[in-house]
Amino acid sequence: MDNASSSGLARLAAEAAKPPRSGAPPRDCGDFYIRIARDGSWFYRGSSIHRVALVRLFSRVLERDADGQYWLTTPAERGRIAVEDAPFVAVSLAVDQPGARQRLIFRTNVDDIVTLDAAHPLRVAEDRVTHTPVPYILVRDRLEARIARPVFYELVDLGRKERVGGETLFGVWSDAKFFPLGTLAEAH
Repeated sequence: MDNASSSGLARLAAEAAKPPRSGAPPRDCGDFYIRIARDGSWFYRGSSIHRVALVRLFSRVLERDADGQYWLTTPAERGRIAVEDAPFVAVSLAVDQPGARQRLIFRTNVDDIVTLDAAHPLRVAEDRVTHTPVPYILVRDRLEARIARPVFYELVDLGRKERVGGETLFGVWSDAKFFPLGTLAEAH
């Protein structure tokens, strides 16, 4: 990364680290030239951001508006960023109290800890190319984590059949709520 790019990123990091201020809203700066790749890697002006602490800092000021645009919003300024899929990746799964009262707890690539529950639901989309399931969990305020494939396999291992609304679904229980992973065809 060249010095100009490095200084721009350092300035943005300094702004992101400041506490929220009251009064005027942040100044709209257009595009910050930051991109989050499908695998959760962050880039600034095409160069990888290798400092984990910096990525975590930026992840804390990341927002998504009602139109689906992603923004980094510091106390002083706000700028758009590009996100290829979801801004975060769920990289591990822990089971708290296995059995009927289990809670499924995910950790993201930026160390957010999220329990699968009513406030943090599971969504399963279909990959347009491979037609395979692509699961996501809501982390906060319209920001999702794509569940990494190995973690999804762990989730499937915890799954069970449930009859819901006249349909047989396959899914998981967490925090006393059933979360479908998909439908199952009935054998006749």
